[in-house]
Amino acid sequence: MGKTKKTRKIVEKRFAKMKKMISLSDPRIKESQRASPRKKKPEDPYTIKVREAPQTSSALFFQYNTQLGPPYHILVDTNFINFSIKNKLDVIQNMMDCLYAKCVPYITDCVLGELEKLGQKYRVALRIIKDPRFERLTCMHKGTYADDCLVQRVTQHKCYIVATNDKDLKRRIRKIPGVPIMYVSQHRYTIERMPDAYGAPKT
Repeated sequence: MGKTKKTRKIVEKRFAKMKKMISLSDPRIKESQRASPRKKKPEDPYTIKVREAPQTSSALFFQYNTQLGPPYHILVDTNFINFSIKNKLDVIQNMMDCLYAKCVPYITDCVLGELEKLGQKYRVALRIIKDPRFERLTCMHKGTYADDCLVQRVTQHKCYIVATNDKDLKRRIRKIPGVPIMYVSQHRYTIERMPDAYGAPKT
């Protein structure tokens, strides 16, 4: 019994509530008894300030992307395929008509996963992207959120054009310099931010 009493007392002491103490610099204490606030160390004017800036890609010459060129590598988003089906557009043929060059469409695992999740309604889109002319890109990250995957790929490798009709994804890609965006407009493919935007509508 003696041992259990001792251990109980030790536990009670260890987990006992500590008394709340007001700090000496608290404004509720009288000014005469209040401790003076801590003084900050004066900054040395001779110390070198380190500022980290994101490294610009070696592919860019100012805003011009030198890695873009035929054959064009195009990352295709989920809704781009759905819009192409709605407008009855052949994906590869219309890409070539837009850019006047050979185009290689790429499908990531995320885009394929998103289309598979959408079910039987989008089986035509699944059949299109399983065409052997579409190249597959394996994803190393977790989850199947395609937008983050495409943005991450484009920031790392500047050789891609992103094909999407998603407004949020377009907004995110516009912040990345040197990455053109292909989208469906007026029953045809158009492209923006291309050095020589052949297929883009005249503004």
